[in-house]
Amino acid sequence: MTAAAKPAVLVTAAFLAPEAVAILEGAGYAVPCTTAYPSEAELLAGIAEHRPIAILHRQGIINATVMDAAAPGLRVIARHGAGLDGIDLAAAEARGLTVTRAAGANSRSVAEHAMALMLSMLKDLPEVQAGMRAGKWEKTSRMTRDVDGVSLGIVGHGAIGSKVARLAAAFGMKVSAYDPLLPAGPLPGPAERVETLDALLARSEVLSLHCPLDATTRGMIGAAQLALLPKGAILVHTARGGIVDEAALLAALESGQLAWAGVDVFAKEPLEEASPLRNHPRVLPTPHLAANTPRGAVGMSTGAAESIVAVLAERLPALEGAVVVPGGFRLAAA
Repeated sequence: MTAAAKPAVLVTAAFLAPEAVAILEGAGYAVPCTTAYPSEAELLAGIAEHRPIAILHRQGIINATVMDAAAPGLRVIARHGAGLDGIDLAAAEARGLTVTRAAGANSRSVAEHAMALMLSMLKDLPEVQAGMRAGKWEKTSRMTRDVDGVSLGIVGHGAIGSKVARLAAAFGMKVSAYDPLLPAGPLPGPAERVETLDALLARSEVLSLHCPLDATTRGMIGAAQLALLPKGAILVHTARGGIVDEAALLAALESGQLAWAGVDVFAKEPLEEASPLRNHPRVLPTPHLAANTPRGAVGMSTGAAESIVAVLAERLPALEGAVVVPGGFRLAAA
């Protein structure tokens, strides 16, 4: 079979880890890529050229128009990571497509990044570094915070949030968590369960977000919620951009309600060059790279590739966490 005759797995990014490419090519698939953050027009052009049997989704939006353009050959959309907000799940369900995600593959990487942001802000490191570069020597004029004893609130106690809880507890932080999706009862690990978001906010000197973006969480952290935090609190945001109202976030920083915000995800990505979140003196921004470690990147890529191979070989039930919902739509956590 020539390369041109091989069924294609279209990657919606400029690059896929070689380990994942090897899995797909070894199973007999061609692996073309788009550019980074492809537009709908580019996705449609790529689909017209390659007629993919599967889409490995990293960047861009997979909506009904894109799915219809790939019909009738498209069978599976595999998410490179855990978040599914870039895929129109209702459209996928209506078309009987299989959607998979590499849940948990990047959990340690993201948890470590959240802790790095948290510790940097508790110790005022961005401001201290700026002072050093400006010629200051603040040995006797600046006091930073003790980490031990600080109250950390975690929203979402899944694969990532539970790891953050364990890491934070090792530093002596007092950890609480809110997660209405988990069964009732005590949480595994060191976090104390809190039954409402408002109650969690009221006790959180540091708030760390680790929940998915969906209709119930979009805009969940706005002005009213930020006002419930203790004055001078810190926000760590490595979940999905649409969860936080960015205008309310900036207002809380300006008023002093928030002392710092460490933000890895934004409502619109890539973040616009003119966005005040890039240069605000109390924001520690990173470009959605929390998962970008060798282990995290390879785990997401190979998890997505393996799920595609399994689905196309009709081995979906073997995928851990596979779920079949009405209408033929199957959501699998690979």
